[in-house]
Amino acid sequence: MTKVLNFALIIIFLTLFIGCKNSSQSSSSELNWLTVEEASKIAEGNNEKKFIIDVYTDWCGWCKVMDKKTFTDPELIKYLNEHFYVVKFNAEQKDEISYKGKIYKWESMGRNGVNMLGYELLQGRMSYPSLVYLNSNLETIFVSPGYKEPAQLMSELKSL
Repeated sequence: MTKVLNFALIIIFLTLFIGCKNSSQSSSSELNWLTVEEASKIAEGNNEKKFIIDVYTDWCGWCKVMDKKTFTDPELIKYLNEHFYVVKFNAEQKDEISYKGKIYKWESMGRNGVNMLGYELLQGRMSYPSLVYLNSNLETIFVSPGYKEPAQLMSELKSL
């Protein structure tokens, strides 16, 4: 009886250990994407990280390639999660957005219309994908248009 109980306890312990280990690995193997609303709230508090906003559209092929190849690179994920808040923003979304105390709406212009926050973030240069780098107060540092390989993006990030 004691052997069965000991064996059961070992199985339970191993199951819990492996489950905890896997859950901690998954959080560091993915980017912790935020919405612009969440970023706006974080910036209101004391934080020292910069922000990077991935401005994309649903129809953008290079945006999808960047999601699959660049934003899945383990070294890049680790660096971004440690040093930046990462934000995803669909520039053509039709929902109103509250950002930095202002409401942004969708307007009919260009291919599929644009949410005016996207227009503001990209300074009127509507190119996808684009990365918008912001300081900890959500003030623009610079806008970087175009697809980036992991090494290109890492170099860009480390130059900040």
